[in-house]
Amino acid sequence: MPTPPDVFAKVRGHDREEQLRAAREADILPYFRLVESPAAPIVEMEGQERVMLGSNNYLGLTGDPRVIEGARSALETYGTGLTGSRLLNGTTPLHVELEEHLARWMGTEDAIVFTTGHQANMGALGTLLGVGDTVVVDSAAHASILDGIILSKAKMRPFRHNQLDKLERQLQRASDDGGGVLVVAEGLYSMEGDVGPLQGIAELTKRYGARLMIDEAHSVGVLGARGTGAAELFGIEDQTDLRMGTFSKSFASCGGFIAGSAEVVDYLRVSSRSYIFTASGVPAAVGATHAALKIIDSDEGKELFALLLANAARLADGLTALGFRVIQSEGGIVTPVVPVLVEDDWKAVLLWKALYDAGVFVNVAIHPAVQPGGALLRTSVMATHDEETIDRALGAFASVKASFEAEHGPLPAA
Repeated sequence: MPTPPDVFAKVRGHDREEQLRAAREADILPYFRLVESPAAPIVEMEGQERVMLGSNNYLGLTGDPRVIEGARSALETYGTGLTGSRLLNGTTPLHVELEEHLARWMGTEDAIVFTTGHQANMGALGTLLGVGDTVVVDSAAHASILDGIILSKAKMRPFRHNQLDKLERQLQRASDDGGGVLVVAEGLYSMEGDVGPLQGIAELTKRYGARLMIDEAHSVGVLGARGTGAAELFGIEDQTDLRMGTFSKSFASCGGFIAGSAEVVDYLRVSSRSYIFTASGVPAAVGATHAALKIIDSDEGKELFALLLANAARLADGLTALGFRVIQSEGGIVTPVVPVLVEDDWKAVLLWKALYDAGVFVNVAIHPAVQPGGALLRTSVMATHDEETIDRALGAFASVKASFEAEHGPLPAA
């Protein structure tokens, strides 16, 4: 009997192996760095104090005493884990209260809470779509969206990022596919930091008789007067069939949700594999999430949204004034994600290391997280950053820029 090929062979000689080896040897690998303190505006990382410009803790609630107490109370009441799925023994009054509050706040009939945001997207798309259906999706969609589409076995028709003419062309093609059609876009794209043309997307979706789902993972708790996301900001809540959100960003915890009609949510409760066959989120995470939601859904929440976006504008304006090329959203919409275009992958890594050594942590996005030649430093702010801390970070960018360009060549200009 012939010996089959080794399924592990692909882990040797892959296209990233040499890059990883070189980066590790030079101590310039920007990933898996050790954070040794809470996710605050200034953190301890690998023995040094650094300004944190790489966190999704947008409202700064991970250290809020009320959120910590929400986690502690849930821990003391329900223990460290629920040891079962939501379907069986993993549903507590905490889950029900959170889902009811989310639905009221989002203005939908119902909401369903998943253990992670990734599972929320996979659970919704992998369940509601099937063979014969078509998904028209923005080409910059998050991996969890793509994974859900793959799981569903539906036909995928991607359209170029934020391009309405390309969306319409794909909708025209989808109308001939013979099945149901779902359009999926994000409220705020996590790498580019930009907001999609959601009014146009909603109008085209309706015109072609399709359904619309918006991933609000990075926009919920950030955009809109109530903070419910980009659909609210653009006034298309009543035209959006499903809205997805996560708890690992503004909600200072971990988990995800789908908000929509009662019939769809109820169907997910008894049909979604990532919901039925996954252990329920630990009580502390659920308790922290609901405590954060109570803050967000209040006048204090509105104050936090304003602080967050003011900090983002300060950082973006400061970086632009220093000569860095900051990627801006269409229409001048300010978001907490402030990407600095570098273009070259190795330059992005080396610039990250120079900033890291200067006391600032940012994220690096290189291909395939971005398009080839589109490497960037993804910076993000919190509502709890103060002006002095942002200016401290800008000072580091200024001090690094001249020496970096002298050694490695010019960066893209503002």
